[in-house]
This record gives sequence, structure tokens and C-alpha cells, in this order.
Amino acid sequence: MSKRRKSAWYIFQEEIKEYFESLGTYAKTNVRISGARGDHDIDVLVKTKFFGKEITWVIEAKKWKYNVSKEKVLALLTIVQDIGADRGFIISEKGYQKGALKCAENTNISLSNFSDLQESTKNFISTEILKQYEERYELLNARYWSHPKEVRKDYDLRHDVGYESPFSGITQLTYVEKVIEAIKNRDYPINTDTGLAIHVGEKQIDDFQQACNWLNLNLNLLDRQLLKAEQKMLQYNEFNPLFERWDKALAPVESGEK
Repeated sequence: MSKRRKSAWYIFQEEIKEYFESLGTYAKTNVRISGARGDHDIDVLVKTKFFGKEITWVIEAKKWKYNVSKEKVLALLTIVQDIGADRGFIISEKGYQKGALKCAENTNISLSNFSDLQESTKNFISTEILKQYEERYELLNARYWSHPKEVRKDYDLRHDVGYESPFSGITQLTYVEKVIEAIKNRDYPINTDTGLAIHVGEKQIDDFQQACNWLNLNLNLLDRQLLKAEQKMLQYNEFNPLFERWDKALAPVESGEK
């Protein structure tokens, strides 16, 4: 390993990059990027997407023995504005001068240490990811309840008295909602044993990554079971959902697209 790669500042940058990669984002160290007013050297560049919108973060890693000054905050603010990044971060284990802290107020520049950065960005990213699962849940919930009770029984979407269907939409929806709420409250481990003959995923979730995997699998399962049932309803001319429920679930998405 070269002397440069053994240096504290180099290792610090790589740790930050690896952390963001573990969250599923693109991250690269020592990047030169062109802006409207010139080229800029960036310690760590992070890119990801939420709801189709690309988000760019610029991170300056300061493994220094002295506090970061106001001038460094102003320099990063200039870079962020010049390249059109969404946010800039300065990560210093030592700390910041009072002028630097004051300068960063009411801007899109955040000043913190590495552990604080991990906590704040993890919460931000997990919240944005969870929004997508909540939207999928609401849409599938509307589809399920739009079908009359007897139809749901006839097409094996719910249990009937004296007969247990291998799948239950109510049970599936209940567990999906339970997992989403447990993620919000960070209430691990989460029991996900639905007791259904048709099931996917682990029966216990221990962390956020496992929860995301379980939600993906089980929302897909619910979608597939609904689609199979609805296809049969169409074949037998019994597809007559209450579209008002669909309209209500779609309204927030449509209004956001205007």
C-alpha cells in the first residue's frame, strides 16, 4: 500500500465513501467536476435517486488537528452552487470555528462529525425509501378493499368460515403495515410469520435492509395474488371494483404530478 493510501485523510475519505455505498448510493472519492465557473476538486461525491429525481451531495472530509474555518464553509458553498448540487457537507472530527458554524446557518451546507453524518443521512435515506413502500401499500390496500367481500372469498383473497385459503389479503396487508410502523419506530426484531401457506421472506427481521427486502417480496406477492384473482374475475364477468377507492388512493399521486 502506498504512503498516500496509508494516510489518515485518505482512509477517512474512503470510510465516508464506503458508508454511502452501503446505503445503495453511488459514491466516489477525489473527483474533479466542472461547474459553470470552473473545475472543482471534491473529496467525496455522492449521487442517488429518489422518486426519479437525482440528488447530488458534495462532501469535504477534514481529518485535521484544528477547527474548520469560515472560509472553508464559504468555499464549499461556492462549489455547491456552481455545480448545482443539492447539499454540501463538511465532516470534521476536530470541530468548527464559531464563524464557520454561523456561516453555515440557513444554507444547504451541513457541518458535523462522521457519526452524526451517518445518523442524519441514514434517517433521511430510510425515510425516503419508506415513503415509496407506504405508497405501494396504499395502492394495493385500495385495490384489495375495492372488491366486494363475497368476491374476495370466491377468488381466494381472504379466508371463509370453515375454509382457510392459502392466502389472505387482510393478513398480508396487516403484516406489511406492521413492518412499516416498526421500521418508523426502529422496533427490531420484527416478527413476520404470517402463518399463511403462501408466503415469502424471512419470518423475523433484524434490521432496515432485511425489512426493505421483506417489504419488496411481500408487496410483490400481494400484487401478484391480486392480479391472478382479477384476471379470473374478468374471465367470469365479476370484475366490478369500487373505483371510488382507487380514485382516493391515486389522488395524492396525481395532484403531485400536476
